[in-house]
Amino acid sequence: MAGPSLRPHVHWAQRHRELYLRVELSDVRHPDVSIIDNVLRFKAQGHGAKGDNIYEFQIEFLEPVEPKPVCRVTQRQLNITVQKKESSWWERLTKQEKRPLFLAPDFDRWLDESDAEMELKEKEEEKINKMKIESRVPKDPFRHLKKGYLVMYNLVQFLGFSWIFVNMTVRLFILGTGKSQALDTFHSISDMMYFCETLSIMEVVNALIGLVRSPLLPTVMQILGRNFVLFVILGSLEEMQSKPVVFFVFYSWSIIELFRYPYYMLSCIGIEWKLLTWLRYTAWIPLYPLGGLAEAVSIIQSIPIFSETGKFSLGLPNPLNVTIQFSFLLQIYLIVLFLGVFMNFRHLYKQRKQHLGPKKRKMK
Repeated sequence: MAGPSLRPHVHWAQRHRELYLRVELSDVRHPDVSIIDNVLRFKAQGHGAKGDNIYEFQIEFLEPVEPKPVCRVTQRQLNITVQKKESSWWERLTKQEKRPLFLAPDFDRWLDESDAEMELKEKEEEKINKMKIESRVPKDPFRHLKKGYLVMYNLVQFLGFSWIFVNMTVRLFILGTGKSQALDTFHSISDMMYFCETLSIMEVVNALIGLVRSPLLPTVMQILGRNFVLFVILGSLEEMQSKPVVFFVFYSWSIIELFRYPYYMLSCIGIEWKLLTWLRYTAWIPLYPLGGLAEAVSIIQSIPIFSETGKFSLGLPNPLNVTIQFSFLLQIYLIVLFLGVFMNFRHLYKQRKQHLGPKKRKMK
C-alpha cells in the first residue's frame, strides 16, 4: 500500500496573463487538480523525492484566477497552466507572505516584470506587423464572383453527368448492353454529353487564365481527347453510334465525373468530405484505364469505316496526287492516346499521394 501523502517539489513562473506550475513527479497516475475559491488543490500518485507515493498540496493564489487549470502530464513531470483573471504582475504567487517550503521559482521560465513586458510588447508588435503585411496584400475584388462561377460550373457539370449516369443505369437494367441498347444510348444521351463535354472546354480556359491551379497540359489532353472521340469518332459516323463500345465510353466518363465535380464544388467553399476526397483520388485507378481502353476500342473500330469512306482524308493537289488517309492519322493518334493516358495516370497518382499519402508529423 502507498504511504502517507507527501508534498512534491513545485516550481513556478508567471507572465502577465498566466501562471506556470511544474510539479516534479514522474510516472504520474490519477492526477486530481482543481481550483475552488481561488485555491488550487493537487493530489496524485507518482514517483517523487520520497519514492512512489501519494503527493498533494494546495496553494491559495495572491489574486483571482480562472477556475479551470490546464494540465499536461509527461513522463518526468506534470505541468499546470493557470489563467489570471486580470493581466497584471504579481509580487508573489501565494496569498501568504511566507513562501511554502515545497515551492520554488522555475528559473528555466523565469522572467522579471520588465522582461515579461518586453516579451508582451514583442508579441503585440509581431501581431501588428502581421496585420500590416496582410493589409498590403491586394484583395481581389472579384474573388466572390470567381468563387460563385466555379461553384455553379461544377454544380452544372455534376448535375449533367448525374443525369447521364442515372439514365444509362436505368437503361442498362431494362435493355442490357446489346446493339439496341448501344444505338438507343447514343441517341438518348448524346445531346447531354455534347453539352457537358463542350462546357468542359472552360476548364482549359480556367487553367489558362489562372482561375484554378490545375496543370494546363493534362487538362488539355483529357478535354480535347474526349471531345475528339465524342464529336469526330462517334458523332460523325452513324455506323459507330450503334456499337456497344459507346455505352462503355459514356458510362466510364460519367462515373468519374460523379466524384470529381462535387469534390471541386465543395473545395470552392472550403468544405472537405473525407469520403468524397478518397473517392475523388481513388476511383480513377480502375475507371481511368477502362475509359482510355474504351476510347481506344472506339477508334480502332472506326479506322476501317474511315478507310472505306475516305471521310476527313486530305487529298494533296497534283502533281503529287497523294491522299493522306484520316485512318492513318488515327493509328498515330492511338499512340498519342496511350502516351496521354500514361502521363495523366502519373499526374493523378502524384495528386493522390499528395492528398491521401501519410502526413508528415510536425516536430515540436
